[in-house]
Amino acid sequence: MESPQNPRSNKGEGHRKRLREKFLQGGLRGFHDYEVIELLLSLNTPRKDCKESAKLLLKQFKTLQGVFEADSSALCRIKGVGPANSFGIKLIKQVSDRYLENKIISKDVVQNPEDLQQYLNQLIGHKTKEVFTGIFLDAKNRVLASRILFTGTLTTSSVYPREVIKKALQYNAAAMIFAHNHPSGDIKPSKSDIKITKDLLFALKYVGIVVHEHMIIGNEGFYSFAAHGLISQFNMQFQEGQKTT
Repeated sequence: MESPQNPRSNKGEGHRKRLREKFLQGGLRGFHDYEVIELLLSLNTPRKDCKESAKLLLKQFKTLQGVFEADSSALCRIKGVGPANSFGIKLIKQVSDRYLENKIISKDVVQNPEDLQQYLNQLIGHKTKEVFTGIFLDAKNRVLASRILFTGTLTTSSVYPREVIKKALQYNAAAMIFAHNHPSGDIKPSKSDIKITKDLLFALKYVGIVVHEHMIIGNEGFYSFAAHGLISQFNMQFQEGQKTT
C-alpha cells in the first residue's frame, strides 16, 4: 500500500525543480533577488520550501548584497537558515571575491580599469563599515596583489603611510591604486579623504612608488581622484616641494 503523499512537499519540490531548470536554461537572468537566495538555500535545505526564508533574509538585510555581507550569526537568526546555509552564503561570497580578484591579477588595470571597478564594487561596495584597500602593481601596471589595509572610520590618524610603504615594499610594488567605500552611498570625497590621498602619494613618492588612483566606491558608482585631476595636482605639488628643498 502506497503511503499518502504530502501535497505541500510535492508543490515545493516542483517549484524547486522549476527554479533549477530556469537557471540551467538562462542563468540568473530574469530571477528576482529572493529567488536567487532561495536557489542558494535549496542547496543545503533538502525537501523544504526555502521561499519564506529567502524573503525574510531580503527583508532583514534589504538587498542581495546586504545578505552576502551579513555576519554569519545574523544570518543564523533568520528562520530556516541555520549554520549550513550561513556557511553556504559566506562561501559563495568568498568564491566570487576570489574569482574577480583572479581576473585582475597580472592585468594592466590602469589602461583597462573595468575589471578593477567590478572587483572593487564586489569587494567593498556594499560593506557597512569603511574599508581601505590597496592594489599593488608592478612596473608595467600589472596587478601583483590586492589587500584590505585598514577597517573602520577612515581619518588621517587611522591610515598609516608607514604601514602602506611596508606592504608595498613587501610586494616589490612599483605603483599603487587605493580604494575605499562610503557606506552612506555618497561618493563625494571628504577633506580627510583628500588629505589621506595626498599624504600617501607624497610618502610613496619618497620611496619611488607611484600612486595612479584613489577611488571611492558607493552603493552605485564611484569617484575617481585621477579623473577629477587630484592625482596630477598632488604630483605637481610634490615636484614643487622638491624644487624648494
